[in-house]
Amino acid sequence: MTGFLASVQTIAEARTAFQEGADIIDLKAPARGALGAVSFATMREVVAWVHARRPVSATTGNLPAIPKRVRRAVAETAATGVAFVKVGFCECDRQAAVLAAIEEEVKQGARVVAVLFADRESSPVAALRAFADHGLVGAMVDTAEKRGRGLRACLDEAQLVAFVQECRRLGLFAGLAGSLQTNDIEPLMALGPDYLGFRGALCDQHRRTGALDPRRVKHIRMRISAYRVKIPKLTFRREETCNGLAS
Repeated sequence: MTGFLASVQTIAEARTAFQEGADIIDLKAPARGALGAVSFATMREVVAWVHARRPVSATTGNLPAIPKRVRRAVAETAATGVAFVKVGFCECDRQAAVLAAIEEEVKQGARVVAVLFADRESSPVAALRAFADHGLVGAMVDTAEKRGRGLRACLDEAQLVAFVQECRRLGLFAGLAGSLQTNDIEPLMALGPDYLGFRGALCDQHRRTGALDPRRVKHIRMRISAYRVKIPKLTFRREETCNGLAS
């Protein structure tokens, strides 16, 4: 079943998202870009408050493709206790080296989710095999430019279907995000992703850097619940990952 990921930037927003039914509490700093990171103190505070009642994910920031730097960010983020560490990827010559560095943290227990950008990638499917081979647990497609086109304007249905199906084939869970609005819910859920991610649609006046509006969070929760569809159970690399995503 498709879950609801709500991106938050403070403990107060995390409480709101939790209370209004988000399946995954996702920590990021919207004012710092698509993958802006909150402080480690905020990560620890949210993890402690949620207390394993829902999975908490967090971004590592908008990092350059420098293997040692990315590995350190993954290690420090995982050390806060979040269930999933989200790392941005783009097409570049250093991707293999970055993945090799991340794999060392995966061996230590970090559960890493790769984030690809629909408005910058030529194909969100091409890198999935490498992600699976290096032990990542999931992949998601987002958009880098939040004032530009949303996900469905960047990728057509065939491309999104291919992404979700390839993730499933490789044992990765699949997430779809990127300036999603209410009218994106039904067509995207029909594709069977593991979760849909929202930020701007949850905020006052749809401004992603603004505060979360409980009424908007509840509205998205209700719409997802109304259109939830069953999909074949995925085979994850770790049983706890499957349990962590149950909703």
